[in-house]
Amino acid sequence: MLSVDLAFSSFDKNLRLGVHGGAEEEVGRVMAEIDEDGDGFIDLREFTEFHRNGMSSSPDATNKELRNAFDLYDKNGNGLISELHAVMKSLGEKCSLADCSRMIASVDVDSDGCVNFEEFKKMMEV
Repeated sequence: MLSVDLAFSSFDKNLRLGVHGGAEEEVGRVMAEIDEDGDGFIDLREFTEFHRNGMSSSPDATNKELRNAFDLYDKNGNGLISELHAVMKSLGEKCSLADCSRMIASVDVDSDGCVNFEEFKKMMEV
């Protein structure tokens, strides 16, 4: 299980999640929902508040939110997180290939070297 701090820091080393591209409409929706002070960034407090209280309680909505998060890491769209090192690097993370391999191995139930959506959901359970 990932803590909120660990999840947040995986997005941004400076503890601020800025809009850096992606689907403009989706980014705009997320920012409007989470960025309470309207500064164009999601800080740790806003991220924590959203994680604690703002995620929808309906299973379908929660599943959709998790799918959207999963899709950020599934860069080739094959339903698997397999290029974690490249994704982390593109997010500005200084995470070694060995560290990424350990992260994947810690949740890789079927031992295929990748994280599928079901494994991701279990990892994100709080």
